[in-house]
Amino acid sequence: MPSRTDAPGRSGRRVVGWDVGGAHLKACLLEDGAVRDVAQWPCPLWQGLQWLDAALAAARERWPAAWDADTAHRATMTAEMVDVFPTREEGVVRLAVHLAEALGPALRLYSLDGFVEPPAARAHWKEIASANWHASARLVAPRVVDGLLLDIGSTTTDVIACVGGRVKARGLDDAHRLATGELVYHGVVRTPLCALAPRVVLDGRIVNVMNEFFATTADVYRLTGELDAAHDQATPADGGERSVAASRRRIARMVGRDARDLPDAQWLELAQDWRRAQCEEIEGQVLRVASAAGLAADAPLVGAGCGAFLAASIAFRGGRPFRRLADVVPAARGAAWAEVCAPAVAVALLDGED
Repeated sequence: MPSRTDAPGRSGRRVVGWDVGGAHLKACLLEDGAVRDVAQWPCPLWQGLQWLDAALAAARERWPAAWDADTAHRATMTAEMVDVFPTREEGVVRLAVHLAEALGPALRLYSLDGFVEPPAARAHWKEIASANWHASARLVAPRVVDGLLLDIGSTTTDVIACVGGRVKARGLDDAHRLATGELVYHGVVRTPLCALAPRVVLDGRIVNVMNEFFATTADVYRLTGELDAAHDQATPADGGERSVAASRRRIARMVGRDARDLPDAQWLELAQDWRRAQCEEIEGQVLRVASAAGLAADAPLVGAGCGAFLAASIAFRGGRPFRRLADVVPAARGAAWAEVCAPAVAVALLDGED
């Protein structure tokens, strides 16, 4: 059962925070200023908006009372960039219309400048598009003061500096955040393994990696035992099972082998090498962002996302104190999935701070 926790939202009010991603729909139910429940549903929107309808229907079944006239809905998004939309602007507008039809007149969309009504989506599309990172950082910044938010999700990683209790980001949209290192297209579930390293050491030799979508990072973290099965919702590269044996088979394909060619222990060593490569890449971006923000070498790192376990490793490697999201946001304590769905939690809680 979800627990009742203190939160800064308005008492006597029900708010649902939504994070509409290209692969998942995440949501947080806030009642009387307390986080009641947090959930995530698969939502591969590149295959069509019917997936969003299905995920919203699942949310409505889980929280039937949240569709009454007294419920406020606050949404952020990254799904505007999926293939079904010709431009990001059209993605924001169409998602705004779709969500408004499903959630009603109490919907507001998160933008870099605050919440806006759906009819204003076209005028503010640049501030709405992929602003979920900003919501999370805005919630964390005054509570950590000087530090870094490292949100490692299924697909991407956000590296956000907090200085003096405020968000200090050099980039505000995806294009600029990719340039500054604040957005890293690395995640612990969906990232193709060929993106992590062009060569690996196997059986004592350096071998080239196949640039094919044979395996993903979920396969690595199934072998290491770090990926929570509840967070493992994406379809594997071959459409097969989410099992250790199937992951071993997919990883072997990356180097032109079958799993039976080597002992299981060697495939685990290879998975750990890929893990190390991903840690090194993200750690480099953490150092880059921290340096640009003027943060001290011992500034704390706040971990979020389904890859928070990797954030903890990166903090340890860099000698930084590590704190989980629930350590700095009391409202998140005891709420299952709050860490994984940080932007959804953030937009729900920020409703009471605007």
